[in-house]
Amino acid sequence: MIDQGDMLPDVGMTDADGAPIALRSFVGRPLVLYFYPKDDTPGCTREAQDFSALSDDFAAAGAAILGISKDPPAKHRKFIAKHDLQLSLASDEDGAVLDAFGVWIEKSMYGRSYMGIERATFLFDAGGALVQIWRKVKVPGHAQSVLEAVRALPAS
Repeated sequence: MIDQGDMLPDVGMTDADGAPIALRSFVGRPLVLYFYPKDDTPGCTREAQDFSALSDDFAAAGAAILGISKDPPAKHRKFIAKHDLQLSLASDEDGAVLDAFGVWIEKSMYGRSYMGIERATFLFDAGGALVQIWRKVKVPGHAQSVLEAVRALPAS
């Protein structure tokens, strides 16, 4: 599992158009990776809308935002279009990225255990080093907190 100070892992996934994305391609600017369970569910929609609403502020601070779930690219495209999201979403259908970040965890609901994605956010600096982790994220106010952490990064 990745920890503070670690470098962006050499893992890949696909974007909403099905094109490959390599995490290391983001080195050179701060990167916000947020993991979420499922497109078009209430908490995940709110989180995506919150990050999207601040996308110009993140861009002004030089940061890229990438939301990641196991949903396929076609579902991401529908989710982006339905909510007019101004951010990029990636599909990790095989779970390699989820495993690298330790966010594929055992959860329970109504007394039933199952595997799912932990809502978590990781902030990397422009050099590709992990500088901050938010686990078990509560959505209200989270995107703003992440933006403040991006703004507090030393200029590169």
